[in-house]
Amino acid sequence: MFLVHLGGPFWARKDLGSWSIPKGEYSPDEDPLEAAKREFEEETGFTPQGNFKELAQIRQKGGKYVKAWALEGNFDPKAIKSNTFTMEWPPRSGKKQEFPEIDRAGWFMLREAREKILESQVPLLKQLEEMLSSCT
Repeated sequence: MFLVHLGGPFWARKDLGSWSIPKGEYSPDEDPLEAAKREFEEETGFTPQGNFKELAQIRQKGGKYVKAWALEGNFDPKAIKSNTFTMEWPPRSGKKQEFPEIDRAGWFMLREAREKILESQVPLLKQLEEMLSSCT
């Protein structure tokens, strides 16, 4: 399972429960799969290609809905190039700093991915596991 670690100062020292699938928001008039491909490329620098398998939409803890696809691929985690965001840091300092949306990536076996991924995204891993077991 290819996961990305969330960037920025809040996540910097966290590991378990702080990884995610590459994802982002899209507008209602945008095709969700095309948006997912765009967001994947923006967050990793890689262009996803291949046979996309749609997973059922999930709802994250904060109420945000996530639509995702499974894809067989081979991306080098050390070669990620993420877009950035700007925020005030340290808080109430008046100073703006730029941070990568994603600060690292990695490949994980499903068992380890369950420990690393945000708790609200675990259902995506369960769906993937079911999908893979039905292929064998």
